[in-house]
Parts: sequence; C-alpha cells; structure tokens
Amino acid sequence: MEQIQVEAETQWIYTFADSSRILTIVISILLIIYGSFRALGLDAAFNLPEDGEAEQPNPSSSPFARLMDGFQTINTAQAVFLPVGASFSLLVMFFFFDTLQFFFALCTAALAMIAFSFVLMPVCQFLTRPCFGSGNQKYYVGFCGRVTPAEAMSLVCSSALVLVWIVTGHWVLMDALAMGLCVSMIAYIRLPSLKVSTLLLIGLLVYDVFWVFFSSYIFKANVMVHVATQQADNPVQIMASKLRMNSVGNISPQISLPGKLVFPSMRDRGRFSMLGLGDIVMPGLLLCFVMRYDNYKKQAAAAADMDQSKITYFHCSLIGYIVGLVTATVASEVYKAAQPALLYLVPFTLLPILVMAYLKGDLRKMWQDPFVAASAKLKFMEV
Repeated sequence: MEQIQVEAETQWIYTFADSSRILTIVISILLIIYGSFRALGLDAAFNLPEDGEAEQPNPSSSPFARLMDGFQTINTAQAVFLPVGASFSLLVMFFFFDTLQFFFALCTAALAMIAFSFVLMPVCQFLTRPCFGSGNQKYYVGFCGRVTPAEAMSLVCSSALVLVWIVTGHWVLMDALAMGLCVSMIAYIRLPSLKVSTLLLIGLLVYDVFWVFFSSYIFKANVMVHVATQQADNPVQIMASKLRMNSVGNISPQISLPGKLVFPSMRDRGRFSMLGLGDIVMPGLLLCFVMRYDNYKKQAAAAADMDQSKITYFHCSLIGYIVGLVTATVASEVYKAAQPALLYLVPFTLLPILVMAYLKGDLRKMWQDPFVAASAKLKFMEV
C-alpha cells in the first residue's frame, strides 16, 4: 500500500515536471520580459514622454507604419468595461463560431501577420543595414504605401509564415504567431497607473473565474474551454470547396486559432499543455508598467546622484508571476480540470507591488498617473 502511494506521488511529480508544462512557464516569462523591454525601446525610439502618448504618425506614411506607430493607453472606463466586451466576444465565438469561422480565421491571420512582423523588425533591420544603411529611407511599394526595406522584409516573412501555417495548421507555427501577438500587445498597450491596472486585472479575474467555473451551469458547457479548444475549417479547404477543387481541400487540416500557446508532452503522446494569451498579456501589461516606473525612478536617481535600490518593482512582480503560474499549473494537475489562471496570477503579481509601493512610499504616486505627473513637473522645471 505504501509503495503504491509513493509511486502515485512520484508520477504526480513527473507529470508536473513534464516538458510541455516547463516550456509553457519558461516561454511565458520570456515573452513578458522581451515585450517589456521592447516597450522601453519604443519609448526611446519614438522619443515618447513617459505618459505613453505617441506622436501623431505622418498621414502620408504607409498603413503599416501608421499602425505600428500608434500606442494605446487604457483609461479607467476601458479598464472597467473591457471584461464586459471580452465576455460578449466569448459568447459570439461560442454561439456563432461555425457560421463566422472564416471571418475569425481571416481577422486572426491578419493580426498575427502584423504582430509577428513587429517581432521580426529588429532582425530585418540588422539584415538590411549593410545594403541600405540605417534603413530610414522609404520606398513606394504599391498599396502598402511608403515602407522601409526592413518593414517590407518583415511583412513578407510574416506573410509567408501565416500562409504556411494556414496550409499546414502546425502547432509550432501557431505558437510562433501567438508569441508575436503577446509581444506586440505588451509593447504597444500601456497601463497609465496602478489604479487602472488594479481595476483591469480584478475585472479580468472575475471574468476568468466566471467563464471557467460557472458558465457550465448556464450554458451547459464550459464556454472558455470550448472556445479555446475548438478548431476552424481551413480557409484553403473552404475556398477549394467553393471552387469545386475537393482534392486540394481534403489535404488541408483544420486549424487552431493562435489565441493560446500549446506545447505537446514528450511523455504522453497526444497531450498538450495550454495557456491562453490573456494569461500572458494581462499580467504582462502590469509588469511592463512597473518596468517603465522602475526606469523613471532610475533616471530620477541618476539625475539626483542617488543610489537606486537593486530590488525593483519589476523583479518583485516577475517573481510573483512565476509563483502564480506554477501554482495554477499545480492546481490544474491536482483537480484534473482547467483552471482560471488569472485567479492565481493576479494576486501573486498585484499584491506584492501594492505592498512594496506602500512600504517605499510610492503608492500614492503610482496610483494616479505617475508618468504624467513626472512629465508635467519636468516641463515646469525647464521653464
């Protein structure tokens, strides 16, 4: 009896330490770190004030440049109503996915293409620099307008990746596109204050818990899991059936939309570890906010010739995210059911920041638009 119990405990440890779960945790952490650093780089590249408001793009520039130059700052009203909008979108996908799956696949492919081109941009800039110098010169390319060589290369490579993903439906390509979406959203969507961050994350926590735990009582199915796991007919298959080319359509597999990260288990064939993009992006926006605040404090300390604490808000929140993700993974294994990851991620990331800010005396400043206040103060001092 004791031997059976020991074997069961050992099996549980092996299951938790499976490669798919480890990859999910590691990749999620790396995406948040990389997206946060890209946000700081964009602030410096576009010469942004720390309030996160971007300069207005040139109307004569390319559609790609106008889209990628725009920053979206979430305000209080948007933070409150975003979970409501997300719930509405979830219900639309739950009830009308079969009818609108071609539309969903098309929109997702377009967003993923633009997002992944953003990820590829630094590599393309490096590759085009020997031939085109700094790469700031723009060339006219048909309906795309005027684009730099790096922008053109990133769009071509990203488009090729999307096309291969549509044809093959391979999970590796889907994960690559999902990673691009994560990094782009963390870099381009800004939380202006700790108040907005708290409202947004608490609202999304309630949203996640309701749709995972309680939706089955109303809709006779777990709406969140159903939407996350359903597959769409391949657009190639749909077009082939309309053109009566069934031989082409039959070899095109169904595709899963890149709204999640999936990694297969090395030990249990056919088993995947899955994490929704919202469980990466939403805590990632909070971590990006505190990284920007850490950078602001670092610059202020350097200007005043003061020592900066080695333990930053970003370190604190990143450790909390890791602990929360591990806790969610353990809970899903213990209960053998899907878990609302934000139920664990939000407290473990948000509470340490609130406590640390209170102890350091930064809570009042971080709660009410710290970057706007700092920017205004700096302009007043310059005058």
